[in-house]
Amino acid sequence: MLDKGGRRCAVEAFRAELCGGLDQRLVRATARGAGSVVRDPASQGAARAAAHTVVLPTDAAGPLEITLAGPGMLTYVTVHDGHGRYVGGALGARGHRWANTEPMRAGETYTVRVGAQDAAGTPVGVTMAFRTAPATEDGRLTVEFGPKPGTYGAGQIVTASLSHPVPAADPAARARLERALQVTSEPAVEGAWHWVDDSTLHYRPRTYWPAHTVVQVLSGLDGVEVADREYGGASEPLRFTIGERIEAVTDAAEHEMTVRRNGKVLRTIPVTTGKAGFLTRSGVKVVLGKEYKVRMRGDTVGIKRGTSEFYDLPVFYATRVTWSGEYVHAAPWSVEAQGEENVSHGCTGMSTADAAWFFNTVREGDLVSVVNSGGAPMTPFDNGFGDWNLDWAAWQAGSALRAAAESPLAPASPLVPPSPYASAQASAHGPSRLRPLT
Repeated sequence: MLDKGGRRCAVEAFRAELCGGLDQRLVRATARGAGSVVRDPASQGAARAAAHTVVLPTDAAGPLEITLAGPGMLTYVTVHDGHGRYVGGALGARGHRWANTEPMRAGETYTVRVGAQDAAGTPVGVTMAFRTAPATEDGRLTVEFGPKPGTYGAGQIVTASLSHPVPAADPAARARLERALQVTSEPAVEGAWHWVDDSTLHYRPRTYWPAHTVVQVLSGLDGVEVADREYGGASEPLRFTIGERIEAVTDAAEHEMTVRRNGKVLRTIPVTTGKAGFLTRSGVKVVLGKEYKVRMRGDTVGIKRGTSEFYDLPVFYATRVTWSGEYVHAAPWSVEAQGEENVSHGCTGMSTADAAWFFNTVREGDLVSVVNSGGAPMTPFDNGFGDWNLDWAAWQAGSALRAAAESPLAPASPLVPPSPYASAQASAHGPSRLRPLT
């Protein structure tokens, strides 16, 4: 056997401190369990030369694979760390191969138990262990989830902000990271992550969250090697709830907004939206926040002072739907136009009484849509939460896991001639395989 430097290392010296760089190790599987194929040279004498499980530093990012190299069938494979956490995996259709489906963690000792039958149907088994290499403490990749704990509307987006970027040029790292970001809900819904940029992911269900859903988000990155020598660190989990489903739809051509709660109409409000040259964005938006009083000035949206379109006004009951300054708000100066024509600079204006009712009815995450405005479509990510304007296929296309699932699987290792014995061969930097001893 050779270590990573090409130096030969005797099996009898096969210990972590002596041969920690070995790419392989062998443990015999017999009907009575693990056979004595590795001995600790520091332990001499018959009583101290008993078989033991060797612990080697192993790359946490490497795949863990157990395969039968001869006739027979795997009956079970379990892998767990010292804390009792099991690594998920799946048996191949013919029972010749097991591979992990969840990442391992750095700096952990894993115990592997393998049960199989040989060609004659005789049960054989082996127990072995390996230790993943420790992660460096500096520069661990962590994630901050949003929103903050609380109650939100049915359109709320889950955000994941990474402490440092994972570029699109490394799809395997992206897939590994995405797989570790877990979102569960009660009731359960179909959903997916979407990479917004190298440092940001968004998660949404296929359709809006059902009312009263409880959502939990956590990171399994701690100790996982995301990229080459780049490890994940601990991150705070998130729990939030969804309230009643509130949807507001403004028909700019009809100059009215219809507000529904759980599908039932609560109120129809006369409104005015953007006039020519200032058309209100069309599409689905999400409430970003509420401000009782906002000073709105034309120069913040490119309207020069001294021109006829310039304005500088105190605005009340302002519900924000874009970061660039689109609101639903009170507009007492345009009451006569509300329900009749569009005279605003892009916001949705209504009476003070209606704006106060709307302000007190909606919450962050509630849905605010605009149709028939003639305005530019709401963009998905750069001006608020326009995520819902992507159809499901387009949303899924932004998932690294979908791309990984569409990649062809690597071919299985060829079988070698049968033997009455089996061994487990664990790679320090690649797959572990169950092979016959010759």
